[in-house]
Amino acid sequence: MTNKKYRGRIAPSPTGFLHIGHAMTFWRAQERTREAGSSLILRIEDLDRARCRREFADAIIKDLHWFGLDWNEGPDIGGPFSPYVQSQRRSRYLDAWKKLRVGGFIYACKCSRKDVAEASLAPHDENEEPIYPGTCRTPAPSLVSTAEIVAAAPAGSHWRFRVPDGERIDFVDEHVGKQAAVAGRDFGDFIVWRRDDVPAYQLAVVVDDAAMRISEVVRGEDLLVSTFRQLLLYRALNLAPPKFFHTRLIVDESGERLAKRRGALSLRALRESGAVPGELRAYYEKKK
Repeated sequence: MTNKKYRGRIAPSPTGFLHIGHAMTFWRAQERTREAGSSLILRIEDLDRARCRREFADAIIKDLHWFGLDWNEGPDIGGPFSPYVQSQRRSRYLDAWKKLRVGGFIYACKCSRKDVAEASLAPHDENEEPIYPGTCRTPAPSLVSTAEIVAAAPAGSHWRFRVPDGERIDFVDEHVGKQAAVAGRDFGDFIVWRRDDVPAYQLAVVVDDAAMRISEVVRGEDLLVSTFRQLLLYRALNLAPPKFFHTRLIVDESGERLAKRRGALSLRALRESGAVPGELRAYYEKKK
């Protein structure tokens, strides 16, 4: 990796104290950035207003520094693509929503999460959203003019991206190799804006990674399917996608993925217990 324009990022959510699994994924992102001799960006993804808390956002910076991470741009030090906190970037997401609306890529949806789960046409993994059955999907894209959109607002309905049913989408992951999925079979129409007037993860991460000129996204393998959704958004918004590097997840003794609710494995708890970051990194590297 010798590309001088390489830009990596770490993007934690302040919904709890970060655990060792997060830290190891972020460590891999930092290693990839250092190998390229380039910049690492810290972005705080705090769009979930019901779960995000200031104390967790403050802890992210302290605990990641303790673990051995440093970044070149972020909310604590600034940078050319500020702000680095998603709750302060709403106007950018709204502009993207308008582009998708004008292009006929999205449609309003009244279905609740429960409605979709009960009506889903295909089984789904517990960590993956069910395939939307198309209850609110219009027969054809509804094109609207830019003038109509200027005065419009997305609040009050979910807005779903209309996936091109039957299209095979491919990409080569920098870690796990070639990946492929079929739209409408492996994943369905997905939410880009929530009815409580909050941009969804899929849209926000695409907008921010493009705006911040991220060249490679390093994250856990649990987000592999999300990559296909995001590739469709990059295409619809006429943005160049980054490369992707999906790492294996660290699991607990029973083989289950780690969760923030497991406080004993949080960076904060490990730090307060006197754990040594270098020893932690060496131990968990062997488990991956």
